[in-house]
Amino acid sequence: MGMLNEFKTFAMKGNVMDLAVGVIIGGAFGKIVSSLVDDVIMPVVSAILGGKLDFSSLLVPLGRVPEGTAMTLDALRKAGIPVFAYGNFITILVNFVLLAFVIFLMVKVLNRWKNEAPAAPAAPPASEVLLAEIRDLLKQRAP
Repeated sequence: MGMLNEFKTFAMKGNVMDLAVGVIIGGAFGKIVSSLVDDVIMPVVSAILGGKLDFSSLLVPLGRVPEGTAMTLDALRKAGIPVFAYGNFITILVNFVLLAFVIFLMVKVLNRWKNEAPAAPAAPPASEVLLAEIRDLLKQRAP
């Protein structure tokens, strides 16, 4: 029973609960940002560049391709042919860079909204104020 109580104490600590909430919100936030990149930003970038921005068709089959097999990544993988899919990697890399940039912009905006003023320094204790006054008086009396 002692181990169960110890685990309960650990699980109910503020840091563990904050982490759990952060992971759940982070997952939902990731979906929002992914949708923003996939559904809003990538189509605009594709339109500006004059076509569909998808490098997944860039690949090199590493085995013999049977007749009638389409030269697409999915078709080659379904046929069991090893594929060097460097285009798929480039697409994922571009999506990551755009996703990281969007998150950077969102954090920057959120930090601006925060706009917390720095806390004023705490007043020194009364004993320090009194000692400073005594020091100043002694300086005035010194020859």
